[in-house]
Amino acid sequence: MNIADRLLRKNTSPARIAGFVLSNFLGLAIILGGLQFYIDARSIWEDDDSFIRSDYMVINKRVTSENTFGGATGFSAAEREDIEKQPWVKRVAPFSTADYRVSASLMQEGRGLSTHMFFESIPGDFVDVPASQWRWREGDDEIPVIISKDYLTLYNFGFASSAGLPQMSEGLMSGIPLTLTLRSDDGMRSVQFHGRVAGYSNRLNTILVPQEFMDWSNARLGMGKVKDPSRLIIEVSSPGDVAIKDYMAAHDYEIGGDKSATSASFLLRVVVGIVLAIGVVITLLSFFILLLSISLLMEKNRDKLHSLLMLGYDVRTVGAPYRRIVILASAGAWVIATGCVFLLRAFYLPALKGLEAEPGSVWLMLTVGIALTAAIMLFNLLSISKKVVSAWRIKR
Repeated sequence: MNIADRLLRKNTSPARIAGFVLSNFLGLAIILGGLQFYIDARSIWEDDDSFIRSDYMVINKRVTSENTFGGATGFSAAEREDIEKQPWVKRVAPFSTADYRVSASLMQEGRGLSTHMFFESIPGDFVDVPASQWRWREGDDEIPVIISKDYLTLYNFGFASSAGLPQMSEGLMSGIPLTLTLRSDDGMRSVQFHGRVAGYSNRLNTILVPQEFMDWSNARLGMGKVKDPSRLIIEVSSPGDVAIKDYMAAHDYEIGGDKSATSASFLLRVVVGIVLAIGVVITLLSFFILLLSISLLMEKNRDKLHSLLMLGYDVRTVGAPYRRIVILASAGAWVIATGCVFLLRAFYLPALKGLEAEPGSVWLMLTVGIALTAAIMLFNLLSISKKVVSAWRIKR
């Protein structure tokens, strides 16, 4: 240690530095621990549906005895406009329905199966599928279709068992070609296509086709009927928000899919947000503790700083002892906090795996920790440089 280090570190307070390390460690541990727990636990509540994101929800009007016969179950333009005005709504799109009859048939092991079907569609940007898999152009003979997983379950454990037909997995069903017959209501026009099951959805209880095909087929086979959409898909800003539930109850609307999972996911985000906020406050306090400690230490050593600068030491050399304190203390707090997060993760992961959670990656947590530590270091290093320069200027 050279003479400059011995002079400038003479009044260093180990207790203040230890206080910074402790408070910074606590703040980082809370932030990184809360963030990593959210990453690891969110798969329990978030829907694993790969075709519709968790911030989308499908709503419809509740069917009651009043609207069973002749009642209106579609959403009028005024109702759709009112929904769009809600603060938790980002965008709304209607479900388009086929204005013609649909039937499907398939052959399996020499036995045929045919059934009446229906088609619906939503704008392509609401379907989280690569464009190459979810595309149809006029002239294409094959139609990609997304169906509800419930329909396959009903076939396997209902119809197939009673009719003596073999059960089918998702992969097998996707590989069996479907013959789709589309016929106008007056029976004067018809067309056939091959259907390809592009996937299965947990949350879309429908048979979905691309919007481009729906527009073309309605123009070709439809009777020109104009109906209000019976279902809407909504992108919301905060799934599970209490305001959504209150609005649906007030207007007698229903939300499709598993609502309890959505509410639990929203609650998880709220709790994690509170934990992260507490961690941020503690981290900011630790930052000011170190900043204040270094400032007080440099203020006590102002005469020494001036003397060293007058003796020919440059600004960088004079500020080096304080920079080392900042770097070592901040890095030490990050190492300890990260180690504690890994210990905490080892404690709760077995319980999460028992709930069939899929643990997430730790890279985001590590990146956030490094970024916060680097920010704390940077601000303190800049403050040290300014203090050294100000001491030189004032004494001159």
